[in-house]
Amino acid sequence: MFVFNYILMFVLVMGSNEQKTYIKEYYENGILKSEGWSVNNQKTDYWFYYFENGNVKGKGSYETNKKNGYWFFYNQSNAVISQGHYQNGKRVDWWVLLREKNVVEKVQFVNDVRQGYSLLYKNGNLFKAQHYKDNILTGAWTSIAHFKKDNPNAQF
Repeated sequence: MFVFNYILMFVLVMGSNEQKTYIKEYYENGILKSEGWSVNNQKTDYWFYYFENGNVKGKGSYETNKKNGYWFFYNQSNAVISQGHYQNGKRVDWWVLLREKNVVEKVQFVNDVRQGYSLLYKNGNLFKAQHYKDNILTGAWTSIAHFKKDNPNAQF
């Protein structure tokens, strides 16, 4: 019985036709555009995307061709412009987004839709809180006292 199980396990492992390959894609001018792992022509594991100037445009993980895990996105000057979680190809949980100069927004997503709170910071100081339901702004506060009064159960 042991020999049969060993042979069966060997056939299952060796018979698998999944081949993991490292892929590199290039712009027409020969500059590297993206690179990462693929299994059966589906993106998997960690990938990098580049601007034509060679700087990183984005990086993160895939699972069966869908973004999963924590991702970072950059502008052409290498500054992070957004970062957050993907699940099954959709933004979820808290994301950090660079808005205008020195303004950062931390916003909640559910299935790629703004759902919940958005906190805006200028030069590191909170100056506005907002609430979204199905991508629609339903409230905004510039006073912590008014926010707490209107949202006594809010948790971050």
